[in-house]
Amino acid sequence: MTSKKEASILGPIILKELLYRASYGENGESLRAMAYQNRRFFMIARVLDKIHEDFSDDLNINTLAIYAGMSVSAFHASFKAVTNSSPLQYIKNVRLHKARALMTHDGLNAISASLRVGYESASQFSREYKRFFGITPGRDVGFVAE
Repeated sequence: MTSKKEASILGPIILKELLYRASYGENGESLRAMAYQNRRFFMIARVLDKIHEDFSDDLNINTLAIYAGMSVSAFHASFKAVTNSSPLQYIKNVRLHKARALMTHDGLNAISASLRVGYESASQFSREYKRFFGITPGRDVGFVAE
């Protein structure tokens, strides 16, 4: 193109044509599938960021699926494909690791840490902690919760 005016008028049209030819040409199906996979990965990455930022909030699957722009079933399948874990299991793992860090680094007791990361029941937290880490929270950090 020889001028800025020509580039501003014809540039977007030429770009559209190139995208169309690439999408529907000989390898178009593969290119479209790759773009879809990248979009799916990007949307799950956004959800993972949200989980790590808002782990103490009430994170339900319907809300996370909407946030990802997917149906609940598509969200479950995509999430598992990317993380090799269900959304609920992933959230639980994040909360347990955050609670462990609060107890070991910040000196919180198990009850305080469990409440801070979003658990409503200290006994549920203790059961899940032991199941996940193989040891009770109090023994793990070297003190018994008050």
